[in-house]
Amino acid sequence: CDLDRFEFDSTAELPSFDGIIGQDRAVAAIELGLKMRSKGYNVYVAGMPGTGRTTTVKHLLRTLETGRGVPPDIVYVHNFKNPDMPRAIRLPAGQGCRLKRDMEVLIGNMRRNIAQIYESEDYKQRIKALIEEFKEREKTILRSFEERIKKENFALIQVQLGPFSKPEIAPVIAGEPVTMEQLEAMTSEGKFSQEEFERLKKRYDELSTAMEQTFKASRNLKRELREAMAKLQKEFGSPAVSDYIKDLKAEYEHPDILTYLDEVRDAILENMQRFTDGEESHEQQAAAQAGQPRAAEEAAARFRDFAVNVLVDNSKTKAPPVIVETSPNYRNLFGTIERVVDRSGHWVSDFSKIKAGSLLRANGGTLVINLMDAIIEPGVWVALKRTLKYQKIDIQTFDPFYLYSLSALKPEPIELDLKVVVLGDAWAYQILFNYDEDFPKIFKVKAEFDRVMKKDHENVTKYVNFATKITSEEELQPMAKCGVGALVEHGIRLAGRQTKISTRFSEIADVIREADLWAREEKAPQIKAQHVKQAIKARRQRVNLSEEKIQELFEEGILMVDTEGSKIGQINGLSVLSVGDYAFGQPSRITVKCSLGRAGIVNIEREADLSGKTHNKGVLILEGYFRSLFAEDKPLTIHATICFEQAYGGIDGDSASSTEVYALLSALSGLPLRQDIAVTGSVNQHGEVQPIGGVNEKVEGFYAVCKARGLTGRQGVMIPAVDVADLMLEDEIVEAVAQGRFHIFAIANITEGIEILTGVPAGARGKEGHYPPNTVFGKVDETLLDYADRMKSFLDHGDDDGP
Repeated sequence: CDLDRFEFDSTAELPSFDGIIGQDRAVAAIELGLKMRSKGYNVYVAGMPGTGRTTTVKHLLRTLETGRGVPPDIVYVHNFKNPDMPRAIRLPAGQGCRLKRDMEVLIGNMRRNIAQIYESEDYKQRIKALIEEFKEREKTILRSFEERIKKENFALIQVQLGPFSKPEIAPVIAGEPVTMEQLEAMTSEGKFSQEEFERLKKRYDELSTAMEQTFKASRNLKRELREAMAKLQKEFGSPAVSDYIKDLKAEYEHPDILTYLDEVRDAILENMQRFTDGEESHEQQAAAQAGQPRAAEEAAARFRDFAVNVLVDNSKTKAPPVIVETSPNYRNLFGTIERVVDRSGHWVSDFSKIKAGSLLRANGGTLVINLMDAIIEPGVWVALKRTLKYQKIDIQTFDPFYLYSLSALKPEPIELDLKVVVLGDAWAYQILFNYDEDFPKIFKVKAEFDRVMKKDHENVTKYVNFATKITSEEELQPMAKCGVGALVEHGIRLAGRQTKISTRFSEIADVIREADLWAREEKAPQIKAQHVKQAIKARRQRVNLSEEKIQELFEEGILMVDTEGSKIGQINGLSVLSVGDYAFGQPSRITVKCSLGRAGIVNIEREADLSGKTHNKGVLILEGYFRSLFAEDKPLTIHATICFEQAYGGIDGDSASSTEVYALLSALSGLPLRQDIAVTGSVNQHGEVQPIGGVNEKVEGFYAVCKARGLTGRQGVMIPAVDVADLMLEDEIVEAVAQGRFHIFAIANITEGIEILTGVPAGARGKEGHYPPNTVFGKVDETLLDYADRMKSFLDHGDDDGP
């Protein structure tokens, strides 16, 4: 990194930066999704963790003007017509809590004022007169009946039936009432006339029927009394109730509230008896003061149907809400209906136990969740899709095992108007897009975060700004110019190409923090290049145990790789091993053996079922290229086996296909290959060497082996020419190359590579179709011609045993 491009000595001189770096495509997509008001324009944010997805989304939600105002309050109220279906009402922001307070005041006034009305002398006199009137009517009915039975020589008595008694009539015999059962017994004993008994029994049946009618009339009178008293209560209380409700309706214009208040008025007037007790009774007040919550709750439960359950209160909200749900389980997202155990031990619930979730709290704004967190939670993904598809939320208790689903409560669904931003990766997006038919309909916007960005002056400047932000916000040591340069170089190394720079800002920030630690250990006032490099080295040492163990095997000769001399049919290939959080390169010995036969080129790894599909493809391409060189004028009668020596865990990738070509050419030409050069690069059927991945790790892996055995000044690595732009090597290797102690050869085709490895010209096909003799291709062609002639000789003599 050219430090002269920086016009500062320390990041302490620079202003802090609060913006988005290098994600213009993703930012544009998120802005589109947040501004669109049409259905289904929710946003799926794809990208690698650490690329700033969450930070970007939060920044945009904080700064982007979406044209949405403050969302409404949402309340649930009792449904007086159908108590099992509580009614949802959306109110302007702030009116939810206001309605709740107004209803509490209303019920408190009703309890005081109605009780006072019923304590008035006028009301007491009217009630007393009404009661006296009905009592007199009842007495008249009973007196008439008593006079009738007295004329018939019967009396009205009370018969005890266990703990209860009931009225009964009995004939009067010798001045004393005798029950019909006693009289029947006397008749059986001959103490009473049978004829007289039959006459009395007939009269008894008639009078019993008359008694039933009399008591029925008495019960009807009592019912009429209750109705008359209720009518009188309503007559006295109606003006007070209606006036309060009228005043309350004047403060609200919402039609649902006006309808609800009418139902409240009717409910109060229809059941005014419970308001006649006034304030809480002395027993209730004593229980509440004694700290008995159940008693206090039961006192409040008498008027719970007039309460207001405020699910969402936006009274203090100034902008559309932004909710980042870090634990998106069913309850947290969709809300729930809580239950309590009553005195009988049953689970009970009502509308006041309905609780809101993140979806409701984010209504009118944006909800941000992590995809995998939502998918692994039972029932969440299906319910989320259904909610977004129909734009309604139906609050229910999630009970997958139906252990407590005893409540018939079904709250009215609530209309939703919100954006959901889901954070996931590209792989999960493709799976859902292809296999979930609802997914493309509800997540129409894909915002994909790139792991790299173009390395230009603007983005490098933003990198500096990012470093300034981290150091200032977290009170770290400022970064010196050289420290920033080392940080930029590390970002380019992570990107894997010199023209790009990494956007994995989580890792970049960690490097800054750890470099600050090393700077403070040295009591340095600034974070310099050595501190950044020390932090990077320490991070590598924490995870490179596997690399060190393999390196020891090379040093001890257990893994056999030659770094000097030349050998026929043997070459050093390069591969990259990944252990999850760390990748490193290592050399591998590749050998080829050739003989007369018809099997062609045999991939031993494939035969042993240790070769991946990409590696198999590379070998087949190799064979196609080889045939294009040497099989135009003769059949290939060859049996060549290619093997990765000491490879037991499987081989995949085609980056060794050019290496295998060199080994094959060496085995057929008899020309030895340099063992001090390791080779990487894939080949196409035209013989062009194609770029590969992990070039830095591969170069560093072979350098480590050569260094351990002693650098000779001839060792090096052969890479595709296109991969030169990917080189971001460690300082030690750059210095070794500059001093001529290690070499990097960049080649474009097989011809260039084989000449470097053998020191012999590759050769070009002449006009007659033959290669020059003393060239690599010429010697290979001679060997193949010899194979063909010998095969023909065997066939002519009938000695071919093969297929």
